[in-house]
Amino acid sequence: MITSQILIEYFHKGGPIMWPMLLLFFMALCVILDRVIWWSRLRASIKKTLHEQSRELLGNGNFDQAWEISAKNQDPFLQNLRDGMQHASTSPLAAMQLHASNLLEKSEARLWVLSTVITLAPLLGLLGTVVGIMGSFSFVGNDQLAVTKVSGGIAEALIATAAGLCIAIMCLLPFNFFRKQTSLLRGRLEHWINHVELLIGAAKNHGHDLVEFKAPRN
Repeated sequence: MITSQILIEYFHKGGPIMWPMLLLFFMALCVILDRVIWWSRLRASIKKTLHEQSRELLGNGNFDQAWEISAKNQDPFLQNLRDGMQHASTSPLAAMQLHASNLLEKSEARLWVLSTVITLAPLLGLLGTVVGIMGSFSFVGNDQLAVTKVSGGIAEALIATAAGLCIAIMCLLPFNFFRKQTSLLRGRLEHWINHVELLIGAAKNHGHDLVEFKAPRN
């Protein structure tokens, strides 16, 4: 309770610029929460045991069984395989790459908001500080308490800069974390696609033909 009162007091002392910074803070918070939920669901859907099973089936030329596994699961890597097998007669590699690019695009969704907040929040804080200092120096020459008012005004104006820096720091850590997760996902998808391509090629060399599969109708 006391902490909230202190925060409210500092918020009012920071000046009008604190309102747009508050909006930036809530926007960043919503994006961070959205990304945490998205990545949590993605990780929960990944079935590594099925990855090994499907790769073994592909290497042995058991395409029908590999298709059954990929068609029944929401694992992103198995969905990638499913897209490739659906376009076996045209270009399975291109289909898998297209699916991977769409997935990576989803993983980076709304990260531009965090990037903007990281840049904009300190600038807004600096603007609030400059405006506050300009207002403080308007007291100079008015009375004997001008020095006290100026120093107090400068101290209050610096609150805006501190708030902007805090918001930027708060956003920078999750922003870099999510970017790193996207980079790791990109590497895993590339490894998966290349491995699947090699397994299918090896199976074809042993006389197993990959036919085009159709997605089941709902």
